[in-house]
Amino acid sequence: MTTEPATTDSMPDAPANKDRDYGFALGLIAGSVVGAALGMFFAPRAAVELRKRAADSARSLGSAASDRYHQASARVGDVVDEIAQKGKDLRDDLSDAVIRGAKDVERYAKDAKRGH
Repeated sequence: MTTEPATTDSMPDAPANKDRDYGFALGLIAGSVVGAALGMFFAPRAAVELRKRAADSARSLGSAASDRYHQASARVGDVVDEIAQKGKDLRDDLSDAVIRGAKDVERYAKDAKRGH
């Protein structure tokens, strides 16, 4: 089995294929260069805008978090004040009940002394 070397007779379009391959390679290189140049031209501006948007978003998020914290603190403060007031009211009611109980005990003791 012998293999004959490829000759230009069996490949009549060989020079045209080479020209087409070089044209493709040159187009690929030129496209890469243009794309890189455009990327370098637009990237710094986009990066600055992206950083600005990120900073604005962070500020907005921080402000919202701060507002929520203050609202929650105010609510907790109001609840604590309400609980403290209820505790004072309960203490006052218990104190009044103890005083009434003590007076009742004193009255019963006096009545018991007189009865004997």
